[in-house]
Amino acid sequence: MSAQPVDSSDLWAGLSLVEEPGAEPVWEDPIPLTARRELPAFPTEVFPAWLGDFVRAVAEETQTPVDMAASLALAVLSTAAGGRAVVHVRGRWREPTNTFVVVALPPGNRKSAVFSLMTNPLYKSEALLAAASANTIIEAEITAKLAKEVAESAATKAARADADKRDQLVAEAISLAQTAESLTVPAKPRLLADDATPEVIASLLAEQGGRLAVMSAEGGIFDIIAGRYSGTPNMEVFLRGQAGDRLRVDRRGREEFIEAPALTMGLTVQPSVIEDIGRIKGAGDRGLLARFLYSLPTSLVGHRKILPDTIPDAVADTYEERVIALTMSLADWTDPAVLQLSPEANDALVAYERRQEPRLRKRGGDLGHVGNWAAKLGGATCRLAGLLHLATHTENGHTQPITADTMRDAVTLSDYFTGHALAVFDLMGADPIANRARTVHDLLRTSEWTEISKRDLMAKLSRSEFPTVADLDPALNLLEDHGYIRAQPVHRTGGRGRPPSPRYLIHPQLSEPTA
Repeated sequence: MSAQPVDSSDLWAGLSLVEEPGAEPVWEDPIPLTARRELPAFPTEVFPAWLGDFVRAVAEETQTPVDMAASLALAVLSTAAGGRAVVHVRGRWREPTNTFVVVALPPGNRKSAVFSLMTNPLYKSEALLAAASANTIIEAEITAKLAKEVAESAATKAARADADKRDQLVAEAISLAQTAESLTVPAKPRLLADDATPEVIASLLAEQGGRLAVMSAEGGIFDIIAGRYSGTPNMEVFLRGQAGDRLRVDRRGREEFIEAPALTMGLTVQPSVIEDIGRIKGAGDRGLLARFLYSLPTSLVGHRKILPDTIPDAVADTYEERVIALTMSLADWTDPAVLQLSPEANDALVAYERRQEPRLRKRGGDLGHVGNWAAKLGGATCRLAGLLHLATHTENGHTQPITADTMRDAVTLSDYFTGHALAVFDLMGADPIANRARTVHDLLRTSEWTEISKRDLMAKLSRSEFPTVADLDPALNLLEDHGYIRAQPVHRTGGRGRPPSPRYLIHPQLSEPTA
């Protein structure tokens, strides 16, 4: 009688057929624990024509992934609008329009060239703001200087006065000194900073009324945040600056409060820096990692055109004009412009939130292991919608509501950044089950066993990483799903005492002696 197919649940997992009793199981190649994810392409169609055309033209001329120019475009919009516009979502929920964006690409991908092309209009806007405020600053400097000299003269006169006049002159000197102290000289307008220290960034934020952007073609700012030069991680200004939480700053011997700081970050780094970010002490627990939108594009090096098309002058000129127009139109706002959602835009956002919520579950949710990051996606989507809206209406965005189409475009962007964030967090090792599975995998590979019991395996592992069997089971399940091990049937004897420990066959690829 010929052998009949046997259900795999009755025998070794993954074994579809046993031809003869005692036959060696047939193994297929295992699936790598960290398989390369299929990363979504950047949806440049969400941009208005003037911005999408320029982003694509920059990518073509520099022969770089469009993701880099497009992600930096969001940081440019954020710099122009951050601190000067907020999105009113519903109730008391408001989202500022500043964002943190980081793009990871290997060396040789012309990051500096792309950075220069994308940020040039911001530097020109900065120069225009400085020129417009120059007379005001000079007038304030002279007024403050004269007031100080008058106060000092009054103090000298009071000190030399006769007793019968001293009290009156002292009072006058005190009043003049208080007036001189109250006069402040406006800081020269500034939009951009580079790899400055957290203390300098906090001071600049205070000087600039709470608005600043840290834009850099390198990842040196992460070394500064990690405390490589100070010895202690310092991320408070970045946490509060992105969230818009009240920030206290000590400047020139006096304490100042920034009620709603709006810090933007637009960075390009090497992929190795992404791995290092995950090792910054407290970066995960305190939420620094959760504040970034990540892009991990594929390098074009080795596949680049030698003579690509150049950026058309009209496209470059329009980009510059629109960025400057947006920056200048919002520069003088003290209270932020409030962007409202249309009812249809709110419905689109609610539909997105409902779709996302099950994905955040610790068990069964594909975003559960990056829950801190994913939980902020609703707010990030509103910020992106605000930026897309302002890019479409560069001079009067506050006069009309955000549409449903704009919100759906923002959702498309969020889906792009979600796909890339999952790959980035793979690099950082953010999934604890996957990390434990790799630990077990490495132990099996170096030990060259052909099979082992769960009890013996538990004895070989570190109790700090595997305190209980419950911590080991998910890792074993993942290894079994990937084809590295197979659970053997547990045969109970029916007697008293401890039941036999489950045993696992080990893939020959792991059990064979290593070279």
